[in-house]
Amino acid sequence: MANHKATLKSTRQTEKRRLHNRYYGKTMRNAVRQLRAMTSKDEATAAYPRVQKLLDKLAKTNLIHKNKAANLKSKLSAHIAKLA
Repeated sequence: MANHKATLKSTRQTEKRRLHNRYYGKTMRNAVRQLRAMTSKDEATAAYPRVQKLLDKLAKTNLIHKNKAANLKSKLSAHIAKLA
């Protein structure tokens, strides 16, 4: 058990942050997975801006690296371009 009030607060904050990050990380992975599973070009084109916005927000808050976000966006746009 922690001996200082500040350490207790730090523990609370860390746990809260961890849960927040886990939620958004999982949401991002699911969004990318769903977009990759789409077979309709119109559907995928409509969903892409939402996924792109999510990736940019996560990169801005350092949940994922900015290069990872860029790579994912690039791969997803290539996937959409290949759809018939």
